[in-house]
Amino acid sequence: MDRLLRYFLNQFIRRGAMTFTTASGAKFSCGDGTGEPVSVRFMTTDAERRILLDPELGLGEIYMDGTFVVENGSIADVLAILLDQPEMLPRWAKLQWWLRYLVRHAQQFNPRGRSKDNVAHHYDLDGRLYSLFLDADKQYSCGYFETPEATLDDAQLAKKRHLAAKLSIRRGDRVLDIGSGWGGLGLYLAEMTGANVTGITLSTEQLQTSNARAAEKNLTQSAKFFLEDYRDIPGPFDRIVSVGMFEHVGVDFYDTYFKRCAELLTDDGVMMLHSIGRSHGPDVTNPWIAKYIFPGGYIPALSEVIPAIERAGLLVCDIEILRLHYADTLKAWRERFMARREEAVQLYDERFALMWEFYFACSEMSFRKQNLMNFQIQLAKRQGVVPMTRDYMTREEARLRGIERGSRPRLQIAGE
Repeated sequence: MDRLLRYFLNQFIRRGAMTFTTASGAKFSCGDGTGEPVSVRFMTTDAERRILLDPELGLGEIYMDGTFVVENGSIADVLAILLDQPEMLPRWAKLQWWLRYLVRHAQQFNPRGRSKDNVAHHYDLDGRLYSLFLDADKQYSCGYFETPEATLDDAQLAKKRHLAAKLSIRRGDRVLDIGSGWGGLGLYLAEMTGANVTGITLSTEQLQTSNARAAEKNLTQSAKFFLEDYRDIPGPFDRIVSVGMFEHVGVDFYDTYFKRCAELLTDDGVMMLHSIGRSHGPDVTNPWIAKYIFPGGYIPALSEVIPAIERAGLLVCDIEILRLHYADTLKAWRERFMARREEAVQLYDERFALMWEFYFACSEMSFRKQNLMNFQIQLAKRQGVVPMTRDYMTREEARLRGIERGSRPRLQIAGE
């Protein structure tokens, strides 16, 4: 086993400095010696076997099980090296990739019932878990870091402001927030723009928190949240926004999604879609993420999204690519989680804490070292709905900053 492990890992790891100790006690190093050295140990031969048979799934599992231990550095340091190699996948893992690509449509088949179950798997966890690492407004999506000094709270407020500016909301507009999370964006739009917001989610935990926050802010007349599927909500709406939800739609439902949005949107309406995306074309969901974190989820390539938009009769007015913003968001989440890690262990157990460590680290390094990014797509049903130049976005952001300073909205979550 030691010889096989040394051979295959040396074939893959060409950059960085990583030392392995096998279950039998043998040591070997891989990489070109650059960067900070990292040392890891396989505790069992079964862990070694799982890495060789299916590295994409096996690495996360053996880390969770405690049979792959980082002795020098952190799991983030390990993944920074592994995800920064000349080849994105080890050669011996490419057969599994092709098999997964062939069945990806079945894995992403998300009718109503399955969509709700998938959401509950991740978002109906104990609410105290998310308070360990999210900002005070519980924004669970990519922040917008306007400056290198921006805090996580600054970046999440800037994200809401940035989206609001692109939506060009008028007082009294009917706004639909698809996948409204814990209500932060919807409440911001209602409070800062005077819109009438309808937020929909498939998470009972998020629904309860959203409505409690609306009541706390005296916004129950202008911000209402419902347990509803996007396919069933009645319209029309002047504005539609969706942040961090599209990754759960599934490739077979892109046409359904955009056609429904087109039906819900008024003729002079504007829609903003904010989603994680991939730069290298269609792919598959990482099997570890699909099994443990986001079942039914998939990160789309723009080449998969734009054709569905066109078929729905919607016009693309603006596309912005956010590159390292999510890497910095995930880094902040990871650091905050690690600072309160023992609380996560008390809520669940050690294996759960290791799982979330790995989730944050592999997600961050996928954005930092590989081909993931975020895109924001502005859509309309006809020409001339938004101004011809992008200057209006900057002006609207400045206006919203002034309102924020005047209102000083509370950031505390209801019940905390």
